[in-house]
Amino acid sequence: MSDSKAAPDVQAAMDLIGRGADEIIKVEDLAARLRLGRPLRIKAGFDPTAPDLHLGHTVLLNKMRQFQDLGHQAIFLIGDFTGMIGDPSGKNVTRKPLTREDVLANAETYAAQVYKVLDRERTELRFNSEWFGQMSAADMIKLAARHTVARMLERDDFDKRYKSGQPIAIHEFLYPLVQGYDSVALKCDVELGGTDQKFNLLVGRQLQEESGQPPQIVLTMPLLEGTDGVNKMSKSLGNYIGINEPANEIFGKVMRLSDDLMWRYFELLSFAKSLAAIAQMRQAVAAGANPRDCKMELAAELTARFHGQAAADAAIRHWHEVVQGGGVPQDIPVQTLGVPAQGIRIGALLKAVGLAPSTSEALRKLGERAVRVDGEIVGDRDLTLLCGSEYLLQLGKRGFARVKLIADS
Repeated sequence: MSDSKAAPDVQAAMDLIGRGADEIIKVEDLAARLRLGRPLRIKAGFDPTAPDLHLGHTVLLNKMRQFQDLGHQAIFLIGDFTGMIGDPSGKNVTRKPLTREDVLANAETYAAQVYKVLDRERTELRFNSEWFGQMSAADMIKLAARHTVARMLERDDFDKRYKSGQPIAIHEFLYPLVQGYDSVALKCDVELGGTDQKFNLLVGRQLQEESGQPPQIVLTMPLLEGTDGVNKMSKSLGNYIGINEPANEIFGKVMRLSDDLMWRYFELLSFAKSLAAIAQMRQAVAAGANPRDCKMELAAELTARFHGQAAADAAIRHWHEVVQGGGVPQDIPVQTLGVPAQGIRIGALLKAVGLAPSTSEALRKLGERAVRVDGEIVGDRDLTLLCGSEYLLQLGKRGFARVKLIADS
């Protein structure tokens, strides 16, 4: 392939690959490798720490799918070995390692879910126990000798914990080396990871160079905020949208995102909307268009991706029936309520809008599954509703309120 023919294709590929990316190390190396004209090996690793994948995971999966659509090979690496170490990235305490049984059970569900995003024909599903299970204690010591404690302490989370006197277990130092060695074993051209993985991904470059391989390109993606709009999406925080959740739940959770957060989800998760189209939508909303119409497009796209178009169409009908009909009064006035910037918990909100006489009574009703938000039953007393969105609240059969949450000035 000549440079004159490759250059336009490479530029188009670079534009697609760069969408939403936080950093590419190094951009010129990626362009050069794309010009080789061969399928590149694109890796992303996932530790099976919970049984279900959520939209936060799909930020990387989406980028892998874009590489696949450009003709490249994706490697979905399940860290069944590293999962038993526990990734310390972004943690201020030592994370409890998983048992082998936990890891294998979670890995099985990951494998069943990943092809909702990735092209099966262009995906290698691998487990890093393939090579680490063959390593002896002496081999692991040799690997550990290839990095220094001083270098490890350059990691921001390790540095903070060391300076504050918080413990760092020796096995945590092994994690970046083990993740980096995965790239050597798989001969990766590109490794994807969240911004909190940058140090580990750079270790992979170093180990590849020391092993005589071309160093991988590192591409980091932003961490997707969960439905609370504040913290990284996490099942443990309850702010996640799982890709295996029922279609109506995925649709409803997306519809409950704040208007500001919706745009970030569009940029990082949508295949249907280009950045230019998203910019046009934002301009239209700024000029007075209803953001709910945009949010409905996003909810429909994501629901269809994981459950099919028929399920998405049914979810749209369900949402309209529940929120705009189905016994819901059409003339409910919209209350505007000032709440803290981080939002308000559902129990306090039910009391604030007058649907419950006290927070304790609201929590009791949540336990009875007598509370709905935008038509969906909720029972999580820690559910936090966000500023910038409007909600339809229902308690029992006849208690309704519409509320627009704004941040306290």
